[in-house]
Amino acid sequence: MVRGDDGLSVRRQCALLELARSSFYYTPADVSEEDLCLMRLIDEEYLRRPFYGSRKMTQYLRRLEYEVNRKRVQRLMRVMGIEAIYPRKTTVPAVGHKVYPYLLRRVKIVRVGQVWSTDITYVPMRRGFMYLVAILDWYSRYVLSWRVSNTLETAFCLDALEEALDRYAAPEIFNTDQGSQFTSEAFTGRLEAAGIAISMDGRKRALDNVFIERLWRTVKYEDIYLKDYSTADELIEGLGHYFTFYDHQRFHQALDYRTPWEVYSEGLAA
Repeated sequence: MVRGDDGLSVRRQCALLELARSSFYYTPADVSEEDLCLMRLIDEEYLRRPFYGSRKMTQYLRRLEYEVNRKRVQRLMRVMGIEAIYPRKTTVPAVGHKVYPYLLRRVKIVRVGQVWSTDITYVPMRRGFMYLVAILDWYSRYVLSWRVSNTLETAFCLDALEEALDRYAAPEIFNTDQGSQFTSEAFTGRLEAAGIAISMDGRKRALDNVFIERLWRTVKYEDIYLKDYSTADELIEGLGHYFTFYDHQRFHQALDYRTPWEVYSEGLAA
């Protein structure tokens, strides 16, 4: 199978071979073992202190007795998709892409399907790393779909969106950050075609998308850091099991100790 083959699209080639596109996009990351170790430490500390930029992160690593300078830390944070200084992750606005207003300020979320949200996070692995995107129903915290990729291209985000729209009724509002994946014409055009109002976080406002930020903390501490996956196939299989657990078995205090699926399905039946 050839990427960008003139005869068949990547999507069609993967469909014919019954291969997940996320597996096709995966290649081992060309990063040294020491850099991978530093990136893991940065990721863990960023979850604890998302206000840390490259200066504070450099000092944190030095206190752990790693001989690093700020330039190296900035480079690693760029690879991970963490914007230095400000707590925005994995996405950078693209020049010329339309940015939509944030529609959720002072809006009370009271029902299933009122708002969906998405984001991307860095996933450390034993050898290399991947990126994870997920689509979440805000009210129920139900994970509607997810994908992994070793690049930050729009394709795997669009795949997750297509699956969510195929499986569930379209939401009233879809919230994202201003990353190039989500401001792309392909992504926003798909939302508009489905009649969905588009909302985008204000720049440098990490809390505008707080529910999915909490999801990343949960999935990393409860699965990714514990499992230390070696390959893309292991990661995909493991996350599949975890998200099934998260949606259908994990009790959420904020949901009165119900599961996301219980709240989501009750909302559909109402």
